[in-house]
Amino acid sequence: MRNHLVTSKQPLLNIDGTLREPGWSTSLVQTYNRRDIKKRVTRIKEWDYYSVISNKNNIAVCFTVSDLGYIELDSVSFLDFSVPREHTQGNILPFPLGRLHMPSDSSIGDVKISNSKLGLEFLVKDKKRIIRCDFPEFDGGKGLKVNITLESLDDDTMVIATPFKTDKKAFYYNQKINCMRACGKVMYDGKVYELSPETDFGGLDWGRGVWTYDNIWYWGSGSGEVDGHRFGFNIGYGFGDTSAASENVIFYDGKAHKIDDVKFNIGDNYTEPWTFTSSDGRFEMKFEPIIDRSDYTSALGIIVTNQHQVFGRMTGKAVLDDGTVIRIKDFLCFAEKVHNKYLSDFKNPSKKSGDFLCPNGYKN
Repeated sequence: MRNHLVTSKQPLLNIDGTLREPGWSTSLVQTYNRRDIKKRVTRIKEWDYYSVISNKNNIAVCFTVSDLGYIELDSVSFLDFSVPREHTQGNILPFPLGRLHMPSDSSIGDVKISNSKLGLEFLVKDKKRIIRCDFPEFDGGKGLKVNITLESLDDDTMVIATPFKTDKKAFYYNQKINCMRACGKVMYDGKVYELSPETDFGGLDWGRGVWTYDNIWYWGSGSGEVDGHRFGFNIGYGFGDTSAASENVIFYDGKAHKIDDVKFNIGDNYTEPWTFTSSDGRFEMKFEPIIDRSDYTSALGIIVTNQHQVFGRMTGKAVLDDGTVIRIKDFLCFAEKVHNKYLSDFKNPSKKSGDFLCPNGYKN
């Protein structure tokens, strides 16, 4: 059944490391446990990505902490849509192999990075999410300091459990939390930006899994308010076998409205207008880019990533489950296309790489 809704509380993986029940849900009803994975530890991918868009200040900040097996990638971005310009900076470190202790559930546990250059914390406390960042060397010494609180209500979220056709023990388990009201301060280059929960919103991309070696994906996300109602969306495709369910959801006043396939129509130039069309006619949008946060990274000779995360304004219509049409205009959001490839030379490490094995000894 297309867009199969998972409702049973159960382990995410079978005893052989395959997904127990592919599909989507509105919360983490399936339990992720890193030790259940039957793959080499270098194949495991765990990440938390926060984006906070301030309509009040016409800026955005983004934060990533990720254990990608071969590398640890921590990054921070500041975007000013009025100029427009952006700066992204962070750390790439070799072979984290689980040392970040990324939480197995998005609702519990803290993520902390601390070194001589960057202090970054994601904290969960009393239904609030706190982002703290201290990065004195950011953008040539302009510096970035952040203390943001996101209101984390008991809203529906988008959760997807996706297998891969080419590797039955690879999987993508992902939760998107949208429309969290934001307050706090962002300090950049001597200027202080005060966030307002009436106009400013954050989102979380929480992901765990085992990827195949070469993937292209499309993803778009937005959080805000339309006519006094919290409105957001998560759209995407290209990653894994989505025959059980897509990850396309409209959020309205805390409820998820499931939609079918959405296509990204992108020209040769990422800064030219895009359109989004849907197979069920429930998400039809035009997108005017402002900033292409593009990056080509070749890390440690192992991973090559070509990324275009484009921030801009969306105009069009979204249709809720009951047929209600929500019209948006100049809605600040982002959409991306990413090509991520792990070089094949690292598919079969030598026996000297024994430290890369999972505790259960699996090598594939």
